[in-house]
Amino acid sequence: MNDSNHDTGVIVALLDRMRTQRLPRALDIKSKVDRGERLDSFDIQFLQDVFEDSKALQPKWEQHPELNEIIGTLIHLYHEITAKALENEERAALA
Repeated sequence: MNDSNHDTGVIVALLDRMRTQRLPRALDIKSKVDRGERLDSFDIQFLQDVFEDSKALQPKWEQHPELNEIIGTLIHLYHEITAKALENEERAALA
């Protein structure tokens, strides 16, 4: 298998994982924080795993500018989740 085919296979696998695992879980967490709920340890671990993977894979994504729109949308989603989660934590601390 040449490098181009291997690279394509890795990208396809990562996008499939995002579609079938990461995105559904992120949307569930977003619904949770939008309801005013706080993150539990599983939610926090999931987000930490996503951020660690994203950092490690950044060089791979930079090689594929055709994915910038998808990546930008995901970054925005995770930003919304973390911002709302922080609001929920601050509100709970004041209660």
